[in-house]
Amino acid sequence: MKLQHRITIIGLAAAAVAGFVYSQIHIHEKNRREIREIAAELAYTWRNQLNLSIDQTQLLEDAIIEFTIKKNEIINSSLGTGQQVNKLKTIQKSEHKSLQKFLTQEQFENYIFLNKQLTRKS
Repeated sequence: MKLQHRITIIGLAAAAVAGFVYSQIHIHEKNRREIREIAAELAYTWRNQLNLSIDQTQLLEDAIIEFTIKKNEIINSSLGTGQQVNKLKTIQKSEHKSLQKFLTQEQFENYIFLNKQLTRKS
């Protein structure tokens, strides 16, 4: 194969890879934006229900984003259902520890109580 053909093929391959990478970044950014918007709405709702301060609301929003991403990675993984459930339980324990760092005991207990009620209604 001539050198010029090789360069052309390499160039086309590089363009295809670049297009794929760009599309993945775009899709990822769109998903992140959606997660941030949903997290802001959820944090605001929790703010009213748990009587959170502005700082607590921001910390809760950050936690919602962090743990939603982690949970989505597990749900979208190729792990079996049992492994996914176990990993999600571990993530939830970690999430609760994180929330306890900035919520009062009463706020945290109300969060757990209300969350269970919402889960039962679903």
